[in-house]
Amino acid sequence: MEKRVRQLNENDDDPLGLHLAALGVLDAQGTVVGWSRRAQDLIGYRGPDVIGRSAFEVLVDPGDLPAVRDAAERCRRAVGWFGLLAVRHRSGHPVELGLRVSALERDGVREWLLAGAPAADVLEWQRDRAVLDGLYHRCPIGLVVHSPDMRILRVNRAIERFTGVPAAYLQGKSTGVLLVPDDARKAVDRVRQVMRTRRPLVYSEQYARLERAPARERVASVSSFPLEDPVGRILGVAEMIEDVTERHRAQHRLTLLAEASTRVGTTLDVAQTARELADVMVPHLADHASVDLLQQVTRGEEPAPALAGPVARVGACGIGAQEPDPGTPRPIEYAPDTPQARCLADGRPVLEPVLPSDWLSVQQGRSGYASKPGSHSLIVVPLAARGLVLGVMSLWRSRRPDPFAADDLTLALELASRAALAIDNARRFTQQQRTAFTLQSSLLPSTVPEQSAVEVAPRYLPASASPGLGGDWFDVIALSGARVALVVGDVVGRGLHAAATMGRLRTAVHTLAGLDLEPDEVLSRLDDLVNLLAAEQEAADERPVTQQVVSATCLYAIYDPISRRCSAARAGHLPPVVTSPDGQAALLDLPAGPPLGLGGLPFEAGEFELAEGSLITLYTNGLLGERTMDTDEGLARLCAALTHPANPLQDTCKAVMDALVPARPADDIALLIARTRVLPERHVTSWQLPMEATAAAQARALVTGKLTEWALEHLTFTTELIASELVTNAYRYASGPMTLRLIRERSLVCEVSDGSHTAPHLRRARTTDEGGRGLFLVAQMAERWGTRYSREGKTVWTEQPLHGAQGDHQARRRP
Repeated sequence: MEKRVRQLNENDDDPLGLHLAALGVLDAQGTVVGWSRRAQDLIGYRGPDVIGRSAFEVLVDPGDLPAVRDAAERCRRAVGWFGLLAVRHRSGHPVELGLRVSALERDGVREWLLAGAPAADVLEWQRDRAVLDGLYHRCPIGLVVHSPDMRILRVNRAIERFTGVPAAYLQGKSTGVLLVPDDARKAVDRVRQVMRTRRPLVYSEQYARLERAPARERVASVSSFPLEDPVGRILGVAEMIEDVTERHRAQHRLTLLAEASTRVGTTLDVAQTARELADVMVPHLADHASVDLLQQVTRGEEPAPALAGPVARVGACGIGAQEPDPGTPRPIEYAPDTPQARCLADGRPVLEPVLPSDWLSVQQGRSGYASKPGSHSLIVVPLAARGLVLGVMSLWRSRRPDPFAADDLTLALELASRAALAIDNARRFTQQQRTAFTLQSSLLPSTVPEQSAVEVAPRYLPASASPGLGGDWFDVIALSGARVALVVGDVVGRGLHAAATMGRLRTAVHTLAGLDLEPDEVLSRLDDLVNLLAAEQEAADERPVTQQVVSATCLYAIYDPISRRCSAARAGHLPPVVTSPDGQAALLDLPAGPPLGLGGLPFEAGEFELAEGSLITLYTNGLLGERTMDTDEGLARLCAALTHPANPLQDTCKAVMDALVPARPADDIALLIARTRVLPERHVTSWQLPMEATAAAQARALVTGKLTEWALEHLTFTTELIASELVTNAYRYASGPMTLRLIRERSLVCEVSDGSHTAPHLRRARTTDEGGRGLFLVAQMAERWGTRYSREGKTVWTEQPLHGAQGDHQARRRP
């Protein structure tokens, strides 16, 4: 019997297999007629001890006889039996066995073959068989076994459900037989890699699009491992395949949402945000994307509800398509029956999973479609925020074969909703910025006043990299005596507060300039004003809101075209650059002075002489504000750009900007370049007059002679009167030397200087007064009049327009 057992299925690992089990043979009456060595080892009885005896008497405990007899009866009826029974060991203790009983027919005589093994081994083997059976018949995860020659040996039922093809059809077919060529090639490469390296690949994802449905996107997670026999020979590769299409789509949607949150809305620029939205959509969700905004939105205005156009294409992206230049938004008028027009009008999304074959030809000539050839699926979603539709986003698919589905529309709506909020924030910011820049522009000089002292070229450039307004300003102020004041300043901080402070300081400078104060005195008065503004801000408890500090820098210079002298003072500001007529540019050595707002510290002015044709350049620190450049390098570049004083001033401004200013400056920039002029000596005359009663008559005679020489006889009467009254006042109320000066430039200037600092006062004399009308008459005759002070005394001046055709013509003709 042992020989016969060894011949039966030696490779079977079944514990009840003939080469592993304890075997016994019973005749029809239950007598033991055969006994194996394994049975002796397991139960303790040797063959001679049990052969010829009843198995019920030797091997069964009396208490277990009913159950054993019941099993024997069922075995006779079914001609076989399998189950667990307790068998009595030779020592008397029970042994739980798993038994398989089979009928044997020999020479017409029936016997029973009993194969037994420990119950634990049998149960473990059964579980293993159940697991194997479950993998092939009940497991929801696909199982494919590939042979070494790249053919399919076996698949389970999950693969049948995944492919829709019976398992019998797949057996013997080539690996990847049902997949589209690109996906099949990747599947074959993966199996070959595992077979070659004998290393498993765990959870590798790949597209698994079937040839019979190539437009349906399917993704599988594949774990591959080699199959080997006990001696290490490769038997094939097994793959566990799970359909993770929905999980892949969900992950893709989350990834796209996360990417959109970081890539869309990076700036407060409406057009840039729209372009960012279009760029995110391609190729992750669509092959072509366009973002069309209502034209009111692009200008920062609030659109009216249910407004259907016109729109401008501000963002577009596509695979292999020539998209429009983002710098030039394309105006679009939608036809009423287009999906975009419907979406824009009612604010509802439109999903067209499959477009008709003639759709493209029908839409030819309509705005927004011609650049999307081959499109077969379309999504249009509104860009709506805070109850307003700002525009629409259109998505097309042309290269990807799968059409848009409902979950794609949900994703597009979510992305559009987030982007619309960013676009609306940008629109509101644009609106505020335009309002603020309008305010700022109104505070800055719109034109440079006409004057003869200098030729001026101003340039103001707002920051593009920082939010809010700046406090930079410049000014050119015509002063008495043909002089001019040049001013630049910079208020610390940004925003409306800085712009408003700048406007107040500029107004104050104009007022102080009208008083003809020296530059250091002007800065001292401005310093008092800034301290007053700071005190007001602290009293109103404004500072904690934005942590603003009222402070400013300023440079104030006065140039006299008659003496060619320039006096300047600075309050914490960068020094001006002076370029001589021969092209030598250098910083002017001026005392620095503290910034405005520190209070109590003195300012010091410097005075220097400028040759005719010199350049004096004033600027704010934004001109040198590039972070990659230190101040010394910036000043060196500035001086190098100012070495051509004869060039047109606008060209010089451009050269300075090109040399120092980046494409997106981080700070506001104010630049003021002035070329000095000199008033010809023949246009200026002055006389020293004695402090005598005859001084007024002498003044009238001198004026008459000079006006006749200048061909300004039509101004003789009024000028005689003005000069006579001013000289008379100086004689009566002043002291020291008295000087009369006439200046002919754009107007006729009459000045009387004396050594007194007492200011004349204009008053209206009563009818009974014998005097007091002289200054009133001067004010009526002159276009402008005023008083300026110097260390030596004061000067009372008047200006009269050069009316009269002959005099005006000759005055213009003369250099």
